[in-house]
Amino acid sequence: MIYTLTTNPAIDMNIFSNGIQGKAVNRTFGAVYTPNGKGLNVSYCLKRFRTQSAVIGFFGDFSGRYIIEETEKRFIETYPIWVEGTTRINIFLNDGDQEYKFVNEGSYVSPEKQRDMCKLIEGLADLETLIISGSLPKGIENQFYDEILEICRKRHVTVILDISSSYLNELMHYRPHLIKPNDEEIKDIFGIIMRDENDIRDVLQYLHEKGAQNILLTLGERGSYFYNGKSVYRAGTKKVKLVSSACAGDASLAGFLSIWLERPYKIEMALKRSAAVGANVAESNGLGLMDKVEDYAREIIVREVE
Repeated sequence: MIYTLTTNPAIDMNIFSNGIQGKAVNRTFGAVYTPNGKGLNVSYCLKRFRTQSAVIGFFGDFSGRYIIEETEKRFIETYPIWVEGTTRINIFLNDGDQEYKFVNEGSYVSPEKQRDMCKLIEGLADLETLIISGSLPKGIENQFYDEILEICRKRHVTVILDISSSYLNELMHYRPHLIKPNDEEIKDIFGIIMRDENDIRDVLQYLHEKGAQNILLTLGERGSYFYNGKSVYRAGTKKVKLVSSACAGDASLAGFLSIWLERPYKIEMALKRSAAVGANVAESNGLGLMDKVEDYAREIIVREVE
């Protein structure tokens, strides 16, 4: 069974306006509220492609209950650890020309609640794959990752990491099954600037040597790369009009995993779906309907890098 861990979930409010002015009442329209959090988005997207998963994470107050209720409406099992405080609400404002992102901090998570999460993970009898996504909320130090990954190591659980923390560099010795950095994270975490495809190949080789068994490197409009220690693949993109980029990266990971986890030899198919899902979500509020994925996938070009 696949479980997704979101330590810092949120409700995303996507709104629109006809421009923004200071010291004025700015009217908005088209508000869309969606349960969010990187691991949650992965579970929602996996469900779209008939891949079952369950959600674990820290949740609090009315906003936390809303997220759990909306998740269960999707027929996805949830195992919440309840904390004091309110699960955060983020705002994504599109003024017709640009997107503005207002991301709040999360609720405080006490050491006791962190221990509860570790006990929960230790007791999940059907845990086979754990996808850890997103940021850490107040109260949780980076060493929490070590506690979780040590549990997974002892239980022989497949671990997938999609975190932007600089501590990712310290976690590579656990040999995660897959990591999904982007170009900014490669620069911020590993201090490497990628200028061309040769640099990209060197980075992929470097990350593999550090411990990552597989790497899915996303570069926005420049496409994505995948390396499994043997071959490097590049996937192009589908150009769309941006509505909100809030969930696109999570969706692209889920699209890839929905094929690759069960059929790791279907790399090209997985990369095509990944790029198609990311594009379809980027032109939507939240995850949207993901109803153009199959059409977009046929337009994505994947090649093996020589």
